Amino acid sequence: MKNLISMKMASYIILTINTMALLMHGLILLNILPYDFVWGGRLKKQEDVILFEMVSILIQIVFISIVAVKAGYILKGKFKRMSNIGIWAIFAVMILNSLGNLASHSFLETVVMTPITILLALLVFRLAIEK
Repeated sequence: MKNLISMKMASYIILTINTMALLMHGLILLNILPYDFVWGGRLKKQEDVILFEMVSILIQIVFISIVAVKAGYILKGKFKRMSNIGIWAIFAVMILNSLGNLASHSFLETVVMTPITILLALLVFRLAIEK
């Protein structure tokens, strides 16, 4: 896997995708984008949308931060053990998220987000195996 893609390229792709996801969740929170294709298409009330999108934004910020630390973009040389644990945790979450997307009630979430989360899982795995 290390020969297929560099750690730098994997982290760049992960950070790009997750920054776009962060923007998407912000646009949903601001009612610019519809919310029917996130959270499995199960959200029905605006109050639920606010709560769940705030959770999504928080998760995205943590995810981006852990990847940025692991890649050495921020806090270079610090929190190495913590970032390694975080990367493996993110890998597990991406696997579970891919399975959840497959079971989604939203066709868009299934056909668009499933391949993206599988790609993210593979890219995060690439970061996880880096020493």
